[in-house]
Amino acid sequence: MVTTSEIIIHKVGTSRVSKVDYSNLGFGKEVTDHMFVAEYKNGSWDNAQIIPFDKLPMAPTALALHYGQTVFEGMKAFRMADGNISIFRLDIHFHRINRSLQRMCMPEIPYGLFTDSILQLVTLDQAWVKNINDSSLYIRPFVIATEERFGVKVSEEYKFIVFAGPVGTYYSKPLRIKIEDAYIRAAKGGTGFAKCGGNYGGAFYPTRQAQLQGFDQVLWTDGSPELNIEESGTMNAVFVIDGIITTPPLSDTILDGVTRSSLLKLAAVLGYKTAERKISALELKKLFAEGRLQEAFGTGTAAVVSPIATIHIQGKDYHLPKYTEDTFMNKASKLLLEIRLGTKPDRHQWNTIINFE
Repeated sequence: MVTTSEIIIHKVGTSRVSKVDYSNLGFGKEVTDHMFVAEYKNGSWDNAQIIPFDKLPMAPTALALHYGQTVFEGMKAFRMADGNISIFRLDIHFHRINRSLQRMCMPEIPYGLFTDSILQLVTLDQAWVKNINDSSLYIRPFVIATEERFGVKVSEEYKFIVFAGPVGTYYSKPLRIKIEDAYIRAAKGGTGFAKCGGNYGGAFYPTRQAQLQGFDQVLWTDGSPELNIEESGTMNAVFVIDGIITTPPLSDTILDGVTRSSLLKLAAVLGYKTAERKISALELKKLFAEGRLQEAFGTGTAAVVSPIATIHIQGKDYHLPKYTEDTFMNKASKLLLEIRLGTKPDRHQWNTIINFE
């Protein structure tokens, strides 16, 4: 089993960070100088290295390419006001990736290997973490099946890889969303709670169809006659109903979002009540008619908080009230950022700090 001291580091000669325009980052275009790689063979993780970012050598018969054994996570690091770096909720991401790996019959990652890989990679590429234009460093750990066979089987060999890249805002404006009533994202008993590649690939077609109709994303439903809401695109869905922060309850068809969890806790700090319950598209129509739906937004690591301006339900557009600084989503988003940057107390001990003093 690999230990911290066995992580070998190969540094690049010259960093590329000076060539990156932090005023025009977008999301997902830039990567830092290095990446972490470890191999799983003969029942254990070994050969852990941090190497210059590069393409992966992979056989066409690698099982991940054929049968979908691929799992990933996503988290963020922030340059704090005091110059240190915080990684947000590292522990909960560790537990979630292992739940996903277990569901996909893939080997779990030891805690030390997971945390050391990320902490050492971020420390090495610390120059890429800047507090400019609301940027952050997105960190992507993932595991793929690499055994070279094309028979249908559970792989016995894997790679664990971590790379990172500076990112800006995911969505630039409030979203126009369509209630999806023909397709579902996940079925009961399936892999909806896991961050596996197939969940996202399977969602592309309905999402593309909605985008061709002029929508930004879809609100997934469970396929029932009531059209119970599940997620918003690749985000958890949250509504403010009669002043109560309301979101669908977690299940095996809904991802346990880290931002969702954090905002529910911050709601109490801000003096709001919360409710985790079923919310149907039919109820939304009624709430709009009665003027009881004050806010709707998606939450996720990439998007953080994405306000929804319009929800399209069964052929009709329903419009949310205009959002102000006093709306819950904006107050909670601001407090969340302040905790990440260290300008407000981290009372829940969410930040893992890399100290450079």
